[in-house]
Amino acid sequence: MENSGSHVPVLLKEFLQEVSPVEGYWLDGTFGAGGYTKGLIEAGAKKVIAFDCDPDAHKQYCNLPTEIRDQIIFVSSWFDQLDQTSEVQFNTPLDGVVFDLGVSSLQFDTWERGFSLKMDGPLDMRMSKKGVSAADLVNNYSETQLADLFFHFGEERAARTIANGIVKARKQERITSTLQLAEIIKRYVPGRRKTKIHPATKCFMALRIVINNELDQLASGLLAAARVLREGGKLAVITFHSLEDRMVKKFLNPKVPNNRYFPQEQKVQLPFRLIQTKPIIPTKEEVDKNPRARSAKLRIGVRTKFQEIASATSLLPKPTAVGLL
Repeated sequence: MENSGSHVPVLLKEFLQEVSPVEGYWLDGTFGAGGYTKGLIEAGAKKVIAFDCDPDAHKQYCNLPTEIRDQIIFVSSWFDQLDQTSEVQFNTPLDGVVFDLGVSSLQFDTWERGFSLKMDGPLDMRMSKKGVSAADLVNNYSETQLADLFFHFGEERAARTIANGIVKARKQERITSTLQLAEIIKRYVPGRRKTKIHPATKCFMALRIVINNELDQLASGLLAAARVLREGGKLAVITFHSLEDRMVKKFLNPKVPNNRYFPQEQKVQLPFRLIQTKPIIPTKEEVDKNPRARSAKLRIGVRTKFQEIASATSLLPKPTAVGLL
């Protein structure tokens, strides 16, 4: 999920093709460097409400040309409560919502943010620049807490061995930088994983997810999006790891009992109709140009007239809480 070049919106072309024609009011829950917002405006959106908790994202918005900025309502906030924010209370429901999840290239390429495995920086990873940092977790969690974090949120099989190694290392000195932690993890990954993906990738992802409460944010954001969309409005979500993708899939296409005694009218009362049953993935050409795109999946649903049948808790993978924050 690293990108050494400028910000490149992943799957933007495919997204715009699938949701065409673009019109009316849209909401971009993850503004970042503005790629999706600008794409929507250029494709015909009348207005885009852009959410982002990162102060650097607001700077990106302020640097946009005036003619584009005038079509954007920027909200400095997480997207989980988007339906309760006064700026989105229009006289009509929204025509579309898009979430481009994960870490933006802008965040990865700024060493001071502590997201990258390729550049040494402070062990931070806070998207909002507020609250508990990765260094706090790595240096203060118990061995069991670290193991649970890496296993449940990073799906790291060597979680216990890595956690044990971190606890041993921090007894010698406090772990404060990204490369310092990456090297410690690398020593304790069996076989050192001779792949293109750095051995510490899953652990870094797990730390980031917990620090930024990403899964709870996503669950709440999906439900909020369903509430603000008009019938026929589109919800598009780009994910970068399996935990997120499973949640989105479960929300857009929940399993309904297939039973002859189950009333037929209830079987079809789903909040969304899928545009495609399988996720849209990047082409080889896009991955070659932008390695961050390699794990991306795009799922799109069209809002029906029925109310959502999910709850935030039901969407979350089990277990998601390990007594960490």
